[in-house]
Amino acid sequence: MTPALAVATVCGVGRLRPAPGTWGSLVVLPLALLGPGWALVLGLLVWGVGWVAVREVLADRPTDDPGWIVVDEAAGMLLTLAGLPAGAGWVGVGLAFLLFRAFDILKPWPVSWADGLHGATGVMLDDILAGAIAAALLLILGALAPGVLL
Repeated sequence: MTPALAVATVCGVGRLRPAPGTWGSLVVLPLALLGPGWALVLGLLVWGVGWVAVREVLADRPTDDPGWIVVDEAAGMLLTLAGLPAGAGWVGVGLAFLLFRAFDILKPWPVSWADGLHGATGVMLDDILAGAIAAALLLILGALAPGVLL
C-alpha cells in the first residue's frame, strides 16, 4: 500500500463494509478525548494531508469519488468534534457523530455544491463543510444549553 493510499483509506479503514464512510468517521471518535483545540488542529492537518493524498490517488481519474476514500470523513468528523466543549461526554460525542453523518449523507447546501466539484477538492470539501456546519450547531447548542454535551 502506497503512503497516499494509506492516508486516503485511513490505513485500510475505507475497505471495511458496509458503510465505509461511517467507519471513517468512527475511527477518529476517540480523539475527542484530546479536547476541541486538538480536534481542530488534527482536523485541519488531516484535511491538508488528505487533500494531497487524494489528489495523488485520483491522478488518473479526477472525477471519481470512490467510497473507500474515507480521509475526508475523518477530517470532517474531527472538525465536528472541535465544536464540543472540553470534557464532552458520550452524549456530546454521539450527537456530534450523528450530526456529521446526517450532513454528510443528506448533503444540504452548501455540502451538495461542494460534492459536485471534481478532484481532491470535491472529495474533501463536502465533508469539511458538513463538519463545519455540525460543529457550528454544537457550539450553538452548547451556548444555549451549557452542560448538555458534557
